Amino acid sequence: MSTIVKKLNTTEIDGLIKRLQADTEGLPTGMQARKKYEGVTISIYRSQKVMFQGKNAEAVCTKLLGASDAASDTTNIPKKKKSTETHTIAYNAHSCIGSDEAGSGDYFGPLTVCACYVSSQHIPVLKELGVDDSKRLTDKKIVELAEQLVTFLPHSLLVLDNPKYNERQRLGWSQVKMKAVLHNECIKNVLKKVDADVVDYIVIDQFAKREVYEHYVLGEVPERQKTKYETKGESKSLAIAAASIISRYAFVKHMDQLSKRYRMEILKGASHKVDVAAAKVIEKYGVEVLDGISKSHFSNRNKALALVNSKR
Repeated sequence: MSTIVKKLNTTEIDGLIKRLQADTEGLPTGMQARKKYEGVTISIYRSQKVMFQGKNAEAVCTKLLGASDAASDTTNIPKKKKSTETHTIAYNAHSCIGSDEAGSGDYFGPLTVCACYVSSQHIPVLKELGVDDSKRLTDKKIVELAEQLVTFLPHSLLVLDNPKYNERQRLGWSQVKMKAVLHNECIKNVLKKVDADVVDYIVIDQFAKREVYEHYVLGEVPERQKTKYETKGESKSLAIAAASIISRYAFVKHMDQLSKRYRMEILKGASHKVDVAAAKVIEKYGVEVLDGISKSHFSNRNKALALVNSKR
């Protein structure tokens, strides 16, 4: 299967949708239209990117967009290459499952973990879409990318909300254990969606050494011999980068919902500004509500209480 990604303007997209009589109802968030045309799946995203997927993707792209336009930024899928590096695995030359999390350092909001499968054929597509380390991307760009990625990458996303997070913490679970369990479950879920034989590596953005990770997971580590742990993994593997974007997307969306529900800005991070926001939550809704939307063992809780008490 080959894949081509094109960037079109609004007029071109409207014309393409009309010509294809593409479906525009019941689609994933972020997708404007979709159509199966001559054996090729055509996905039109609100970001104005159009993806052609199928054996005849290039021919269909040329037919619909014209020869010069179709050839201008065609994503050519390279043959799989073995790494020539001595010490570092070139993950982007292989088919990998990557996993990463978001929210672990934020006082407000859940812990979100995602694992996703990225084949070597997907790599040029992800580069064309602009997939990168989520820490370098704005929330707006993360939302745009994630809503495209989830439509074609096999993935698993788990969200540990604040009540369950705090419950596990009171039972003696460290955050490392929570992350290990969630990462392992996400990876197992993805392996149910793809053939393990096509997975060259499972790459985890390292938050603990292998022996610590394996100690904390519930049950066995699947495909242990293929599993690698990489610091700053988003810069080494686009599979991790994609998982990071999806997990961050889930976290950002959850935070947006909290801000709307409580009619105030619920801040990310764990700074003094977060202490002030937490104090406002206590004053308006009470400490029980605060504990229901935050990680109660963070020091921000006591600082917020101190701020409230100082006004009395």
